Amino acid sequence: MIFSSGDLRHLVVRDTLKYLGEWSQAAENLMVGTAIQESGLGFCLKEGRRLGIYHISPSAHRAVWDHHLVHHPELASLVRGLAGQHAFIDDPHGELLTNLKYATAIAWCIYRKAQCALPEATDLEGLGAFWHKHFHAGATSRACDFVRNYRDLGLERKTASGGLAA
Repeated sequence: MIFSSGDLRHLVVRDTLKYLGEWSQAAENLMVGTAIQESGLGFCLKEGRRLGIYHISPSAHRAVWDHHLVHHPELASLVRGLAGQHAFIDDPHGELLTNLKYATAIAWCIYRKAQCALPEATDLEGLGAFWHKHFHAGATSRACDFVRNYRDLGLERKTASGGLAA
């Protein structure tokens, strides 16, 4: 873990989702859980071709731009605004490794393109199933791992607003 789940939640995920006009407690919990599950909150930033705290592959990154953001120009402009001016042109996939807000926006777009309602913010099993179905469905991934890893990092504490928090 390169930073705390609370720092990721408050300084990156929440700010990014609010900037995109997409914040909800469920979305925030899903994104923090995704970073926990995919990279151990940054413990492993590159696994094969998958990059960054969300382990997004270059092909998934391109698919977000080519098949989702192309149909949502206002959102595309906001996402592009998070990318470094020169870095994005020189190495767009490198932004997934070095730019947490950009990586968060791209990861959110992977979920968003599913066009499905999110589970309740406190439904950890539902969030795990949503992650598995829409983000990392594969033979080596299981929704129960998402739930276990979220709980292991002490994140299943209810907030005053009823959400799960760090």
